[in-house]
Amino acid sequence: MQVQAYDDHQLIEAYLAGDEAAFSTLLHRHKAKIYSSIYMFTKDRELADDLFQDVFIKIIDTLRKGKYNHEGKFLQWALRIAYNMCVDQFRRSKRRSKVSATETFDIFDILESEDPNRESTMIRDQTHHRVRALVDMLPSEQREVVILRHYADMSFKEIACLTDVSINTALGRMRYALINIRKLIEEKELVI
Repeated sequence: MQVQAYDDHQLIEAYLAGDEAAFSTLLHRHKAKIYSSIYMFTKDRELADDLFQDVFIKIIDTLRKGKYNHEGKFLQWALRIAYNMCVDQFRRSKRRSKVSATETFDIFDILESEDPNRESTMIRDQTHHRVRALVDMLPSEQREVVILRHYADMSFKEIACLTDVSINTALGRMRYALINIRKLIEEKELVI
């Protein structure tokens, strides 16, 4: 069987048995979601790159020490490590997290879409800008759930596990985020 056909657990076992290609496959399988979740918290490409490397160094170290628990899913575990490192970085820097694009990265550029015409592109870009601005105005706990749900494509169960709250709390935060976004739209009389 080829390494690409292995599930995450098999890849970890193969890596621990000395197959470096197995870890490379594991990395490539999950790097987009892990990197995106880190970037959405940091809003800084260089910092996200550094944290991404730190996450995989910690993963390798944990695997080699035999401390990985096979009961959970690898991606969820890796996202938890990434989340914790982002929180640690945030605490160190005391920087407010924003959902905004930079010159080199915009999450909307990598989302799949049909080839729209110029008018559709302009409308989409304006809408994305308005939505990002509204999400940025939310309280941090609500903003976090919106980012994880809609930008990192995580389930509420995964969000609850990652943020160490109950599913009901995660759902409640999303509900209040949507209510607050609606209020902001009405207050600012925005058309989205």
